Amino acid sequence: MTELSRSAVERIMKKSGAGRVSADAITTLTDFMEEYAAFLAKEAKKMSDHAGRKTVRGSDIRMAAEMFK
Repeated sequence: MTELSRSAVERIMKKSGAGRVSADAITTLTDFMEEYAAFLAKEAKKMSDHAGRKTVRGSDIRMAAEMFK
């Protein structure tokens, strides 16, 4: 089951310039987005643990994203 709504992913695609979007494209992008988000969350959690915090902050997410550009 996906966490991101199909309509939200379709809106993102259309705002990025796609005129028409197939159902397969929405499903594929949703899968990739969720996989990447889970990866970033795990890396950000490692950073908050290293800093001695239980709370994952936006800065942890940004740092994780910068590390894997």
